[in-house]
Amino acid sequence: MQAWAEPEIPDVPGTARELRLFDTASNRLVEVRPSDGRAARMYVCGITPYDATHMGHAATYVTFDLIGRMWRDAGYDVSYTQNITDVDDPLLERATATGVEWTDLATREIDLFRADMTALRVIPPQAYIGAVEAIPLVIDMIVDLQKAGAVYDVDGDLYFAVKADPSFGGVSGFDAETMRALFGERGGDPDRPGKRDPLDCLVWQLERPGEPAWDSPFGRGRPGWHVECSAIALKYLGMTVDIQGGGSDLVFPHHEMSASEAQVATGQHPFARAYVHQAMVGLDGEKMSKSKGNLVLVSKTRQGGVDPMAIRLVLLAHHYRTDWFWTDGDLMAAQERLDVWRGAITRGTAAPAAPVVDAIRAALANDLDTATALAAVDAWAESNGDDPTAAADVAVAVDALLGVRL
Repeated sequence: MQAWAEPEIPDVPGTARELRLFDTASNRLVEVRPSDGRAARMYVCGITPYDATHMGHAATYVTFDLIGRMWRDAGYDVSYTQNITDVDDPLLERATATGVEWTDLATREIDLFRADMTALRVIPPQAYIGAVEAIPLVIDMIVDLQKAGAVYDVDGDLYFAVKADPSFGGVSGFDAETMRALFGERGGDPDRPGKRDPLDCLVWQLERPGEPAWDSPFGRGRPGWHVECSAIALKYLGMTVDIQGGGSDLVFPHHEMSASEAQVATGQHPFARAYVHQAMVGLDGEKMSKSKGNLVLVSKTRQGGVDPMAIRLVLLAHHYRTDWFWTDGDLMAAQERLDVWRGAITRGTAAPAAPVVDAIRAALANDLDTATALAAVDAWAESNGDDPTAAADVAVAVDALLGVRL
């Protein structure tokens, strides 16, 4: 599947920094650099395209965009893969409720997502892979899991036995009671009769009346959610990726399950060297989500005349590991900040660029401390100086490192 156009990323003068991020699995800050010293590999879970991109999605993809920018600044090649869950229950349910073909709904929302990511200057993944096009990969992976003795049948549906992975639970660190509760809340079926363990997850669902299905050695059906990401990641990035990423609501069950499936299928460990998660963005005191309908949409905000760079600045003003709530006040402050920065760029002379460029790098290298990075640019914009080249150098750094085009 085609992604979107890549923005031009200028080279930044000065010395790059190595990036440290919080790893969910180890519960500590770790240095994230490619294991071979050259190619950094990152897998980030994509959207289920049954509605438009909201600010929670945007926050996630801007966060991992920053990681890619820091890696590029350090001189690494970046191999980035993202999936699209273009067949799943929420998509089919929305299509039925709205009287739209599920394929048409998916196509429309994926196109809108591409437009939003382009506007926000998010660097696209090299491999942008839909679940439907990945079905042959999923089938091959299920066969590998069967060979490992980790798949069993329940009324024609195939389940992955989580106890086949001795390290299951190591991504989230949750106890069994917490995992069972979250599994039920987030698309799992812990109470289904016939399962060996309440946490065992579906890898192949036998065809249901009126639902799409594909041929397989296991009968006509469609893949489970978790195995989709495992299969795509292994094909395009290989085992032990440098970062597995997504929203914090994916820690369990999605990232736990997909990691275990990959580890059992390959006989290798770990699936990822670091698990990095974006916190939730809310509205009016609740998590922003499609199911609740309390969404601030990127597309509608843009259509209302808001500069996409102001939207990006709202997202950057909040640390990626801290939950927060979207407000109109944040958006107004971001637009004012953008105006001040652009005004400083056009003054002609300014304070030297090197200190602020280094401050941006240092802040981002420290677990993506975006607020400190923005404050450094604020201070530079409010200062005076006689350097005729500083404004251009700061504009380059803000563009390349923060993704904000001035």
